[in-house]
Amino acid sequence: MTYQQTLTTEEAFARYENVRHRLPQAKFPKHSIHARSLADIADQADAFVLDAFGVLNVGLRPIPGAVSRMAELRALGKRLVVLTNAASEPRAAALRKYRTLGFDFAPEEVVASRDVCAARLTETLPHGTWGAISADEDDFVDIDARVLRWTATDQPWVDGFLMLSSARMDAAIEAALCDALLAHPRPLLVANPDIVAPREAGLSCEPGYFAHRLADLTGVVPVFFGKPFQNAFEDVKKLLTDCEPDRVMMVGDTLHTDVLGGAAAGFRTALISDFGLFAGKPIPPFIEQSGIRPDFICPTT
Repeated sequence: MTYQQTLTTEEAFARYENVRHRLPQAKFPKHSIHARSLADIADQADAFVLDAFGVLNVGLRPIPGAVSRMAELRALGKRLVVLTNAASEPRAAALRKYRTLGFDFAPEEVVASRDVCAARLTETLPHGTWGAISADEDDFVDIDARVLRWTATDQPWVDGFLMLSSARMDAAIEAALCDALLAHPRPLLVANPDIVAPREAGLSCEPGYFAHRLADLTGVVPVFFGKPFQNAFEDVKKLLTDCEPDRVMMVGDTLHTDVLGGAAAGFRTALISDFGLFAGKPIPPFIEQSGIRPDFICPTT
């Protein structure tokens, strides 16, 4: 597989289930409440934590009505935080994209898994050099560590690996990483745990997809940063110290990242069903098979 190849919803769901032992545990409600949009459940939360892909946008297109919905929630006095697993680019670039799409999020309203990971690099390696699997244009200037690009043809010695993007991932890079980890086991940090992400052409293979494969092949257990792992939710809670967890709503399009992670953090959860991972699919079979049940299900944001 490569980033350009796409998975079906069923294939992605099966892969999430296969790696369930590496994901957090959580408790879920017995039943989900169906609503038309977040407007119908606005009174259920004081703050909304929003996934980006599948909730605010799909690829380079905003989801219809999402921009106006954010304005409505702000007018009601709701706190808004974007929690994104997109780690291919610095947060400043993500903010520019959101504004191009019509959203008005402030820098302090965005928690990106790239930043969550970068802030914790020294917990794994106080000193040392990281080999980054990244987009070609990434210059790593926002990461306070020594980071070198690592590819199938350019393999400097590094003390650990940092997966930021799968945009250039192919069989050659995956094989080279596998060989390097087998020869000299080293930390493998993954700044985007997603297995797939919704794009205009389908579900792209994200860093989490390749990281789990590497773990299966090498026995090196990755350290993940971002949903559903609690390091990302710790950073969200720091922004929402005036909100009780059960008055915070995690809104996303996936069960295994957004709903699972939000529930593990003690948040209420809402699944957006008509965009993202489950677009065009009946939701109940996936909920029953996984046991991951959101508090609310809405067709759209």
